[in-house]
Amino acid sequence: MKNPVVSGAAICDYIPQRAPIVMIDKFFGIEGDTSSCGLTIQPDCMLVENGHLTDGGIIEHIAQSGAMHIGYESVNNGHGVPLGVIGNVSKLTINALPQVGDELYTTIKFEAVVGPVSLIAAEVRVGDEVIATGKMKVATQPQ
Repeated sequence: MKNPVVSGAAICDYIPQRAPIVMIDKFFGIEGDTSSCGLTIQPDCMLVENGHLTDGGIIEHIAQSGAMHIGYESVNNGHGVPLGVIGNVSKLTINALPQVGDELYTTIKFEAVVGPVSLIAAEVRVGDEVIATGKMKVATQPQ
């Protein structure tokens, strides 16, 4: 795994979310239409139940991983962090719910971008195990 390009509190310079709902803590950068993010699951995360990240937590992590890619490009092009909303989640498969202490490594691929709407495909891993895959439409508006 690569070293993060952005980590810790600096993540909030690129996404609109704020504590306690920040669901990424590492950004490993962009290569073409693909980027990757990480999250170490903390026990005080509001989307942890019974020691595991919920399915809603996985979805939010995927959405924020996409937001990080968009925000990183926007900020580096001299613009602000765009606001975004999830328009649709499809083909979501969750094979396992990760535990507190697990490190998620998520790859986001932008399959299509039409104006402010992006279709992303995500793969979430813990180590070598793929724990979730899916697609998401995200609509953004400049801030």
